[in-house]
Amino acid sequence: MKTFEQHPQGYLRLAGLAYLANIALGLFGEVVVRGTLVVAGDGPATAARIAENAGLWRLGLGGDLLMQLLDIPLIVVFYLLLRPVSRPLALMSTAFNIVQTAVLVANKLSMLAPLLLVTAPAVPDLGPQVLFWVRLHAHGFGIGLIFFGVTCLLRGWVIARSGVLPRALGVLLIAAGAGYLVNSFALLLAPTLARHLFPWVLIPSFVGELALSLWLLARGLDVQAWHATWAPRPGP
Repeated sequence: MKTFEQHPQGYLRLAGLAYLANIALGLFGEVVVRGTLVVAGDGPATAARIAENAGLWRLGLGGDLLMQLLDIPLIVVFYLLLRPVSRPLALMSTAFNIVQTAVLVANKLSMLAPLLLVTAPAVPDLGPQVLFWVRLHAHGFGIGLIFFGVTCLLRGWVIARSGVLPRALGVLLIAAGAGYLVNSFALLLAPTLARHLFPWVLIPSFVGELALSLWLLARGLDVQAWHATWAPRPGP
């Protein structure tokens, strides 16, 4: 089996496919599942919709967990890609990404709780309890994306300096990280402002990540520049 250093293109194309899958799964969870079943500010209606569409809610939970599973190979590939350019920044972005993934995995418990409540027999006054867990999930998601926002800033900076991927991709990823940070801090510190910013503040994040994933899938990197960059630093 060829190593990443010997054959980066194959690994990067698989990473691009996994990245696209993550984007699709994220949109499915937010738009199709929570976007249709959660009624803003209305606990009883939200509880009723989840109870009536328990299968869809479970599918959203499964999709979110699959997204976090796909994060693991992506973290490894991005570390191997960025390591020759800046090992400290590659390690730092990896650490932030691991924390983000761990937070989001733990946060799935707050998505499971509403399902357990609405399927439990004779639970009184479900509305406030369900709404509490739905809101907790949204805030937990925002906390996780703080760490991912920093990951994007670091990766974008290294990509822009790498010479093996277009500089524009790095700039777009930096903008993506800034969008995540602004959205998450607004959600946690200024909820009223967050309602005005969302979803527009996340457009740079969507564009930056989509552009990077498509480029990895369709074009990969400049192989000659990669070997010239990696060859002097063949360490672990």
